[in-house]
Amino acid sequence: MWQDLKNLFHLVQAIIANIYYRFPSRRLKVIGVTGTDGKTTTTHLIAHILKTLGHKVSYVSSVYASIAGKEYDIGFHVTTPSPFALQKFLKQSADNGDSYFVLETTSHALDQNRVWGIEFEIGALTNVTHEHLDYHKNYEEYFKVKVKLLDRAKVSVVNEDDESYNYLSEKLKVKSQKYNSKLKALNKLPLLTKFNQYNYSAAYTVGQILGLDEESMFKAISTFKLPKGRLELVYDKDFKVVIDFAHTPNAFENLLPEIREKYLKKGSQLIHVFGAAGLRDFTKRPMMGLVSSLYADRIILTEEDFRTEKPEKICEQIRSGIKNEKPVEVIINREQAIFKAVTTARKGDVVVLTGKSHEKSLCRGKIEFPWSEHEAVQKALNL
Repeated sequence: MWQDLKNLFHLVQAIIANIYYRFPSRRLKVIGVTGTDGKTTTTHLIAHILKTLGHKVSYVSSVYASIAGKEYDIGFHVTTPSPFALQKFLKQSADNGDSYFVLETTSHALDQNRVWGIEFEIGALTNVTHEHLDYHKNYEEYFKVKVKLLDRAKVSVVNEDDESYNYLSEKLKVKSQKYNSKLKALNKLPLLTKFNQYNYSAAYTVGQILGLDEESMFKAISTFKLPKGRLELVYDKDFKVVIDFAHTPNAFENLLPEIREKYLKKGSQLIHVFGAAGLRDFTKRPMMGLVSSLYADRIILTEEDFRTEKPEKICEQIRSGIKNEKPVEVIINREQAIFKAVTTARKGDVVVLTGKSHEKSLCRGKIEFPWSEHEAVQKALNL
C-alpha cells in the first residue's frame, strides 16, 4: 500500500515535470541502459563512442551526470535522479543542441515511474541477476520491471548469454537486437576482461543500431577508460590494491576470478574486503560470502551502509555462506578494515575492495558520513 502511494507520487511528479519542461526527451534520442551489473560501464562507453565520433551527448550514471559539458553530483546512493531533476537535465541537454542522451536506468526508477514520459530510442539490458529482492520480492518481479524499459523503447538490445534471455524472447513486445561476448571486433582488445566483453558488446551493438561507422566505433572503444571505481588499480608496487563497485554474487563471480588470473602471482594471496548494504536484499548475503570464499584467500568483512541494521548481523549472514575454511576476519569500521588489509599485504598480494567504489558517503544509522575509498587506501599506505 505504502509503495503504491509512493509510486503514484512519483508518477504525478513525472507528469508535472514533463509538462513544466515541455517533454524534452522528444528532442533527443534517449538510450536507456538497465541491468543488475555493468550499467555504469556500458552507459559511459556508449557516451564515449558518441562523443569520440563527433556527436553531442549528455549522460547520467551512478558516478555522475555529464550534462551539456558540465558534471553534476547526483546525490547519495542515487543512480536515476528524481523526475524534476531528470527532466531538467534532459531540457538542458536538448537546449544545448545535443543529439543523444544516455541514461543509466534502475529497476527502482522504472517501477516508481520516475522515468515516465521519456521516449527511449533504444533500451539496453546488460543482465538480470540476484539483487534488490528486498524490493521486488522475487526474480520474476524484478525481471518484469527491467522489461518495462525495453518495451518502452523503439529497439531493445539484449544479452543472449544471460539467464534472462529465455524469458525475454517470450515477453518482449518490441524489435530486439541480441549480443554476446563473442563480438569479433573486440578480439583486438587483448586486455579486455571477460565480464566487460558483454558491456563493450552491448555498447557496440547500440552504435550499430544508430548507424555509426564500425571502424570508427572500434577506434573509440580502444581509447575508453573505465569509470572511477570500476576495476580500478589504485596501487601497484610491492602488492596491488583494486577498487570495484561489485556488490552482488554475480559481480563477485565475474570480478574475483578475473583478478586472480590477471594480477595474482603463484604463492600470493587475494585479500577481499567487503560487506553488504543494510535494509537491502538480505538473501544475497550468504551467496556473496560463498562466491568470495571460492576465489579469495583471505576475507575481511566490514560495514557497507548498514543504515539501521546491526553491521555485526550483516557480517554474520555473509559469513554463513563462506566455505573452504578460508581465514575470515570481521572489522566493522571500514577504514580500519582497509588499513588491516593494506598493511598486512605481502609482496605479490592483491587487495580487492568492493561495494563502495566511487560513493562519497557511508550511511551509519540515519546519518550519511563523508567517505572516500580512495582516501582510505592512501591513508593506510602513508602510515
